[in-house]
Amino acid sequence: MCSRLLLLLFPLVAGLAPTFEAAAITDEIQVYTDEINERGERGLELHLNTTPRGRKTPDYAGDLPPDHGLRLTPEWSWGLGGDLEAGLYLPMATDANGALYLGGIKPRLKWLPVHGSEEDGGWYFGANAELSRVSRKFSESPLSTELRIIGGYRAGDWLIGVNPILDWGLSPGHRGSPDVTLAWKAVRKLAPGISLGGEYYNGIGKLSDRLPGDQQDRTLYLVMDFDRKPWVFNFGIGRGLTPATDKWTVKAIFEIPFI
Repeated sequence: MCSRLLLLLFPLVAGLAPTFEAAAITDEIQVYTDEINERGERGLELHLNTTPRGRKTPDYAGDLPPDHGLRLTPEWSWGLGGDLEAGLYLPMATDANGALYLGGIKPRLKWLPVHGSEEDGGWYFGANAELSRVSRKFSESPLSTELRIIGGYRAGDWLIGVNPILDWGLSPGHRGSPDVTLAWKAVRKLAPGISLGGEYYNGIGKLSDRLPGDQQDRTLYLVMDFDRKPWVFNFGIGRGLTPATDKWTVKAIFEIPFI
């Protein structure tokens, strides 16, 4: 049932026209891997990222530029069983002066039919569908949908993942070909519960109209994954690789255990 739902998203949104660019705040900087809640399991994470040096001018009327701003997004998740997980994001952000803005709501549904255990590893594959309803401070297209393909391999001390991400604007004037981001992750375990490696995010433009290389959003992160329960978090420092990219970004994802 879930696989049919995810596949139906393609013809539902890809056929909308015409094509326009739609800028948005990046409130979640993450590569999805083989993690999924078991049936009945609940989770709460806090996504944080800030831009010590980045874009200072608005991309459109009402935009919230990222420079010296903080994006903070709690994410709730629930294991539904049958390789399904539901989630809910509530994005928030501050501007360079510290004023706080509430973004809106982003429900999601993850499907991961192929995955091994954390101990045995193996190939994993699935998808995540998300619907966003946010304010114009957060996106030029307040209504949008995202389809993220999840794939990779866990073996021994290594974890490798890739996420092709398709993002369609659904608001009037922003419908059409999706924006495409390619996200990669590779980390190696250095000690029990501690892994170090890199993540790379490349926003290439529209599926129907790839941007020139120097206009693409490309950021390379040095990341650490820490998993010694109850303390679980991901931390990364990112460097922009093109003139169109924020120069420096710092990100963290903290897992908040339920008592």
